[in-house]
Amino acid sequence: MKKLKGLGLVLASVFVLGACSSGENERAGNNEDADVVVGLDDTFVPMGFRDDDGNLTGFDIELAEAVFALNDTEVAFQPIDWSMKETELNNETIELIWNGYSQTPEREEKVAFSDPYMSNSQLLVTSKDSNIDSIDQMDGKTLGAQEGSSGYNSFNQEPEALKDIVEGKDATLYDSFNEAFIDLESGRIDGLLIDRVYAEYYLNQNEKMDDFNLIETPYEDENFAVGVRQDDDELLEEVNNGLQELQDNGEFAKISEKWFGEDVSPD
Repeated sequence: MKKLKGLGLVLASVFVLGACSSGENERAGNNEDADVVVGLDDTFVPMGFRDDDGNLTGFDIELAEAVFALNDTEVAFQPIDWSMKETELNNETIELIWNGYSQTPEREEKVAFSDPYMSNSQLLVTSKDSNIDSIDQMDGKTLGAQEGSSGYNSFNQEPEALKDIVEGKDATLYDSFNEAFIDLESGRIDGLLIDRVYAEYYLNQNEKMDDFNLIETPYEDENFAVGVRQDDDELLEEVNNGLQELQDNGEFAKISEKWFGEDVSPD
């Protein structure tokens, strides 16, 4: 398994995805004064990322702020190493994981999950120039994935789908998807296993949808939910009640329309 870190490159795009490092303490609130600290990967468009001025923004940022505004709960956002998210939660560095966090059986052993608020799936993204337009054509090819992602977990748990055929029977791991896209665009990897929500948003915003193949994978669809410590019943109830109230009063749909052009709330 290869691990690529700190490429130090910034995408020239509508959004500066990696301009600020994940270790910086620029948040929507003051960590010391906040009632709740949300941990996130600050390069995951459109859920939580940095805008051109380096400020945190995104669908999950606005959704979390709206949920806690209902009870005047002060919330702050802490960029973390995504591969250490459950450790950060259980060490009480943060109170919540809220950043396109997929609910999986493996993660349910470590954290409690809120009610799902959005669905997602895993895609294989390849360059049109590669002539790779199916899973089978990844035989002997190099694959990239984000370390600690649900896609990489599925890749390992269902090896017959993709793992068994790619070069080295493993993926090159990246700290963030924007680093992985840089390598995909430059041809250093042949394919990228990635969340649909990130891939579609990134390619649409950068007007590159026609340059890439978005290939369905056999992995099961996922639900995005909020991760809470298993003993924090009060906070879990506040999150669930808030999500439901926002769906009932139309605010969830309003935030969804802003970021996705449609209401992504669960049926």
